Amino acid sequence: MRILTFTSLFPNTVQPWHGIFIYQRVVHVARRPGNSVTVVAPVPYAPSWISTPRWREARSIPTREVFGGLNVYHPRYFLLPKISMPFHGLSMFAGSLTLVRQLHEKMKFDCIDAHYIYPDGFAAVRLGKSLGIPVIVSARGTDISLFPSFRLIRPMIQWTLRNATGVVGVCEALRQSMLGLGAAAENTRAIGNGVDLQRFTPMERGEARGKLDIPGDAEVLVAVGNLVPVKGYQFLIPVMARLISEHPKIRLYIVGEGYFRSKLEAQAREEKVQDRVIFVGRKPNEELKYWYSAADVSCLASAREGWANVLLESLACGTPVVATRVWGAPEVITSSELGVLVDQNVDSIAAGLNAALQKRWDRELLVRHAASRTWDVVAKEVDGFLTLQTHPNEAKGER
Repeated sequence: MRILTFTSLFPNTVQPWHGIFIYQRVVHVARRPGNSVTVVAPVPYAPSWISTPRWREARSIPTREVFGGLNVYHPRYFLLPKISMPFHGLSMFAGSLTLVRQLHEKMKFDCIDAHYIYPDGFAAVRLGKSLGIPVIVSARGTDISLFPSFRLIRPMIQWTLRNATGVVGVCEALRQSMLGLGAAAENTRAIGNGVDLQRFTPMERGEARGKLDIPGDAEVLVAVGNLVPVKGYQFLIPVMARLISEHPKIRLYIVGEGYFRSKLEAQAREEKVQDRVIFVGRKPNEELKYWYSAADVSCLASAREGWANVLLESLACGTPVVATRVWGAPEVITSSELGVLVDQNVDSIAAGLNAALQKRWDRELLVRHAASRTWDVVAKEVDGFLTLQTHPNEAKGER
């Protein structure tokens, strides 16, 4: 198939970590025999008179580049943060239409593969209708778990789901929510994310700790993700204060960055665990295996997640997880031999971490479970669904 991937959540040379999970799915679909993928990743227009770091970054993203062997285009569209959200999808559509039309005239795309239901999916469906191209949209998390609660956004999400050729949710919980929003059951599929087993492999724990300068005798927790309230770090910090009496050598390493960091650091001081909670900042995706391998347990305390990539990444490194039982987490942690599912409150998380620290885990079992869900497996499922939606006769083996 000739596929146009449309999403603003795609890495670039300025922000190589941005949307890495979408990149993994797309690049593995592109590697399947007979496929070609072109990426259009819209970027907000950044006028030169705005000098904040975010807008300077956006301004420095090239209009065209090759990333991971894929041709990637970055058309600009108008955006006023927070204010223009109800018009975000229309603006993205308008800013991308000319470029997508030109690319389609040259490439003759079989379908548009769009990621994030609003605004990206909404814009993509409008592009598909304008150019006569089938559109398959993929829900990732907040676009379905949160955005439908916004009065002005909900109708556009519903319109997108009803007018897309096909709809994918990265977990069954998202798929079920989309059915409630008007998606047709026969056109929907749950296809979870995968894990890169070349990037996430188990290391000997002592070796990993030596590389990261972590004490060999510590009980180590690691949490990976952006420092924003929805990730639940504000629950992990008081949990640390509670666990110290029973685990005097415990440490929590938080890998990530975000605007909530200063408040979390202040909270750690208030709880008197500032020497036990270490903020290490954002790390490149390829370095995360050291942190997972160094840990006794990894933890995810989120209020919302679609399919949390950190869960499979941790398991692939042989490290069990303690995670809140939200959205796709129970679809990854399918057994008590893989981790502990908890509620998002201090008591439940503390009990779960305490149990995980005391349990003897079968690291080989964890690795085998993760290895069953590689990006190649995901790409095969995605490829099959795109073919079914765009060339149903071929998918059924008919000629």
